[in-house]
Amino acid sequence: MKKVFSVIAVFTLCFALLTGCGSKTVNLSEVMDKINSDFSLSLKTLDDAEKLDQYYSIKSEDVKQFAAEIDSNNDAPVEIVLVEAVDAAAADRVESALTTRYNAIISQYSSYTPEKLSAAQACKVTKDGNYVTMIVAEEGPEMLEIFYDYLK
Repeated sequence: MKKVFSVIAVFTLCFALLTGCGSKTVNLSEVMDKINSDFSLSLKTLDDAEKLDQYYSIKSEDVKQFAAEIDSNNDAPVEIVLVEAVDAAAADRVESALTTRYNAIISQYSSYTPEKLSAAQACKVTKDGNYVTMIVAEEGPEMLEIFYDYLK
């Protein structure tokens, strides 16, 4: 009888651990506030999901929450886009849309500001579960670390 209870307890603990993994919710507005605070940014906020469609071709029905800010300085755009998609398929679509935009930015840097190209190439689009990011800024890798600190 003790063995049965022990086995049940072990399975219960394993199930609890497995179902708890990857389920952390991150408030993307808090992450953006931290990035802005740490890097003294003053960017234009995209304040509704329709603007994600306008700028990135991301459909609002794919978005659970987001935080996005841009600086449309033509010679060296800075764009920080943090999205939590509604599900895995939506995350794939968001990743595809942001990758398309990222490639366009790299092309723009190559043509107009080649001296900043290496900084842009150090940035990237990432996907972790339903969270998708695109951070293009001189401090992009450091900003991404802030996001991952919240995701932990």
